[in-house]
Amino acid sequence: MNWANDSSSNEFILLGFSDRPWLQMPLLVVLVISYTITIFGNVSIMMVCILDPKLHTPMYFFLANLSILDLCYTTSTVPQMLVNICRNKKTISYGGCVAQLIIFLALGATECLLLAVMSFDRFVAICRPLHYIVLMNHLLCLRMAAFSWLIGFSNSVLQSSLTLNMPRCGHQEVDHFFCEFPALLKLSCADTKPIEAELFFFSVLILLIHITLILISYGFIAQAVLKIRSAEGRRKAFGTCGSHMTVVSLFFGTGIYMYLQPPSSTSKSWGKMVSLFYGIITPMLNPLIYSL
Repeated sequence: MNWANDSSSNEFILLGFSDRPWLQMPLLVVLVISYTITIFGNVSIMMVCILDPKLHTPMYFFLANLSILDLCYTTSTVPQMLVNICRNKKTISYGGCVAQLIIFLALGATECLLLAVMSFDRFVAICRPLHYIVLMNHLLCLRMAAFSWLIGFSNSVLQSSLTLNMPRCGHQEVDHFFCEFPALLKLSCADTKPIEAELFFFSVLILLIHITLILISYGFIAQAVLKIRSAEGRRKAFGTCGSHMTVVSLFFGTGIYMYLQPPSSTSKSWGKMVSLFYGIITPMLNPLIYSL
């Protein structure tokens, strides 16, 4: 019996930090502040990239995509979290939980691909500057961005279907702030090891392969930058790439911790904090990092 056929699956209880009620108010303050900054920062970057003709370049095209993605990423979870913190009954409907799971996974995977695409853009700009305009043409940029979104949502649908088809025998209490698949797998009353192995395989494809490609790109970039004789040129190149690597480190570091280990081995409290970091704090920091 899967979730869709379970008669009690019309509503889930999100426990969050219900065992530590004194954390509710500090968490509410953090969410309100971080979500406000996320909206303002990412919308500002999107508007500047669209309105300023000088920024109609591949780098800022991908940055605008990242801002759209981060805005949607936080919006998929934070509003529901704010509602639940402000009320005694912390629930989410079955449909809302499924939508949250699919969207959160899709946007997370899309960000992995988009960050890899951005590193390729920096590689071409620094290592192949004379061919940059030809190689990074408008059509290629659109295709790479569209491919990132397509793969991200395809991966999400596949992983979500595997998770939602696990029998849960009436279990309704999700020990998390939102519907994320490590927490949802713990509701299953069946052996989850086969599903964990399959999900681990897809997580490796999305996380490790793309972080490896990013590191390879930056290996070539570092070699090219060190050959630049001008100190100003090296500073500018490292400054542009440094912001991107900071974002990559924050996002991939927490994502690898959360998804490349069995859900059963993840500390409940620490897993929740890590999810809050890459799901809320990182999208807030991204526009600040790139702006600075």
